[in-house]
Amino acid sequence: MLGSAPRHQYTFAEYLELEEISRVRHEYLAGEIYAMAGGTPEHAAIAAAIVAELGGQLRGRPCQVYSSDLRVRILATGLATYPDVTVVCGPSERDPDSPTHVVNPSVVVEVMSPSTEAYDRGEKREHYQQVPSLQAVLLVAAGGGSVERWTRSEAGWVRDEYGPGAVVPLPHLAVELAVDALVAAARRA
Repeated sequence: MLGSAPRHQYTFAEYLELEEISRVRHEYLAGEIYAMAGGTPEHAAIAAAIVAELGGQLRGRPCQVYSSDLRVRILATGLATYPDVTVVCGPSERDPDSPTHVVNPSVVVEVMSPSTEAYDRGEKREHYQQVPSLQAVLLVAAGGGSVERWTRSEAGWVRDEYGPGAVVPLPHLAVELAVDALVAAARRA
């Protein structure tokens, strides 16, 4: 009986080299490199609407809103990824092994697709929640019609869901997102 060939385990440095030359983005975790699927126009429109809305509400404050071009690394678990939207409050702190990766997000947002929903809701969210600076994780449904908000509290992480007509508060930033605005962005795409 033939066994399967052993998988190559990549170092983080090898991953960084690949990212510099690749046209496709990848996530890195525990020696494995995973290609990230491209998003739909609706996905991109929802993410852009969130960047614009949060950016407008945070203007003049010491927080910066980033699109999916920002690389984030979770030092506690080693995951390197590109959230759809990231908010960093205060100076950005960089990964000591890669100055292109930020390690201190305050909020991360993932716009889920049917193919990524289970991963985004489960394993990926759990990685994010290991970041000491992180105060909220937003998981947005593919059409923008619902938002799952995870917020850090003294007792741990608290999950809330918001649907059509609702406003998603981010009290630690004193900002909010209207679910209907996300649906409208998806419909215009």
